[in-house]
Amino acid sequence: MSRAGSDVIVQEITIDASASRTFDALTKPDDLLEWWEIEGQFHLIRALCDVRPGGKWTMRVASDTGEEGESIVHGVYRTVLRPNLLEYTWVREEQDHPETIVRWELQEEGGSTRVRVTHSGLNTPRLRERNSGWIFIVQMLKDYVE
Repeated sequence: MSRAGSDVIVQEITIDASASRTFDALTKPDDLLEWWEIEGQFHLIRALCDVRPGGKWTMRVASDTGEEGESIVHGVYRTVLRPNLLEYTWVREEQDHPETIVRWELQEEGGSTRVRVTHSGLNTPRLRERNSGWIFIVQMLKDYVE
């Protein structure tokens, strides 16, 4: 499911795994390095996660499209309620990318977890376009965790 408001992108998916396992895949660098990639487009080359309120996180992503250089995304954890809620700031190291908010809600029922990711603060068409890949991210998460 995808919904987009004036400044929000929302993606939802059900994963056949526990909320705890799914939370780990979102917060453990070794797990992130295994699944945060789209073959032929990009792959994660480094992840740092200090998973606590006020802790910092950083991801370095390399392009697989022939473009040189790396993309860096970073932020600060605002809310960490393992295994059900994770919220952090999201900043791409680009000149005109402001701080936005990513919120993961994980609700476990009967061995499956309903995952909802909300990216807010995307107040321009360019920001919404630049951050529209969540549909792929939740599917990659599902494929890895299951």
